[in-house]
Amino acid sequence: QVQLVESGGGLVQPGGSLRLSCAASRSFFRLNVNGLGWYRQALGKQRELVAHIPNSGRTNYADSVKGRFTISRDNAKNTVYLQMNSLKPEDTAVYYCNLETGLGSLWGQGTQVTVSS
Repeated sequence: QVQLVESGGGLVQPGGSLRLSCAASRSFFRLNVNGLGWYRQALGKQRELVAHIPNSGRTNYADSVKGRFTISRDNAKNTVYLQMNSLKPEDTAVYYCNLETGLGSLWGQGTQVTVSS
């Protein structure tokens, strides 16, 4: 069974930064990964796409995070990252990584990000 282990969440003040990581227990190559993404779900709201990086083509970002968040991948470490800068209270949510693979869509367990003074 493939596992996605997320880390890097926590409490940060407005204007601060965090980097989320999501490591897969199997190589991206063996999983036949087609794309990777980060989603978030705030309390009482629906899960929304934050950033997506395909195998080819351009990365996509939600308008609310453009210019502040950066998604990246390290195939050698089978890890996808989300660098979050200039964080705002409205970024508070549980963040989930997602892999689009030959086995279907895989999800991490979620990591809480809280932006508060």
